[in-house]
Amino acid sequence: MTSQVDYTAPDPGQGLLRGVLRFFMKWLFRGLIRPAVPIAVQRLVIRLLTAAMPVSRGVSRTREIIAGRYCEWHRPNAGGQGRVMLYLHGGAYLIGSPATHRSLCAKLASLTQMDVCVIDYRLAPEHRLPAPREDAVAAYQALLQRGYAPASIIIAGDSAGAHLTLITALELKARQLPLPAALVCFSPVVDFTAEHLHNPIAGDPLLNMSWIEQAADLVCEPGMNRRDPMLSPINADLSGLPPLLIQVAEEELLLNDSLRFAEAARAAGVRVQLEFFPRLWHVFQANTGLLKMADLALQRVANFTALHLPATPAYEVPATPPVAGTPQAE
Repeated sequence: MTSQVDYTAPDPGQGLLRGVLRFFMKWLFRGLIRPAVPIAVQRLVIRLLTAAMPVSRGVSRTREIIAGRYCEWHRPNAGGQGRVMLYLHGGAYLIGSPATHRSLCAKLASLTQMDVCVIDYRLAPEHRLPAPREDAVAAYQALLQRGYAPASIIIAGDSAGAHLTLITALELKARQLPLPAALVCFSPVVDFTAEHLHNPIAGDPLLNMSWIEQAADLVCEPGMNRRDPMLSPINADLSGLPPLLIQVAEEELLLNDSLRFAEAARAAGVRVQLEFFPRLWHVFQANTGLLKMADLALQRVANFTALHLPATPAYEVPATPPVAGTPQAE
């Protein structure tokens, strides 16, 4: 590892539990989330695998429409005090939804004491890029229209959702829209060429190359240049992006994506906090409530957001934003 790592987590411990989780992820997730399995079945599998995850207390959940898309709000009982996190779920742009990320997002709401808005953006193969980016940008603009100040908004995501976080921020910059206070990325995809993937000794219990290739083929328009900066943000002009937190684990194919992007962002003058978690896997943070390191990682997200959000929100935001718009047809 040659990139400057700002924080290296301690040994994760919980060896037996980690072993059990790795076993089930390898045989259930990797065994069923693969090209031979229809996308509709893949979506059902991830929904079932995440249905029993523990959800934090002291957080309410509501469902509404924002910018024409369904979303789920996770709100701490004390209220977000005008601060909101727009969360973009992972799933290779093929699977996943606000429902699959309830445990993770409820924990973020609890620890950060922010309202967390999880947008149900359009997925491939029904909707290729840039449709998800358009949904994310529209959701961000809707938050601004509701009264949230840019300085009180965090955009966050995991895996493909972290990729969406980055390309959304780049699109906001390109449109000269006000940027959010900060970005949070769990194991982002930053290079659609897949030429620099890591090969962990212990193996990646979640991701496999065939599924990554399937996702890229279904997400990109035919003939699209995989090095295009708005597809592979590692190649973009990163100057002017908000402060960025990247968390990445040792035992995942996308390790090098995070390391390379942190280097590129720093070279462009972006303030980057790169955190490395040994002996863990892709988006291990989703195991919050089970793995101590997942809880530690999310607490560090809360610490990061607290540094970059104002002590007092700039605008008064309704406790329950009104429902508006009509959801787009899938």
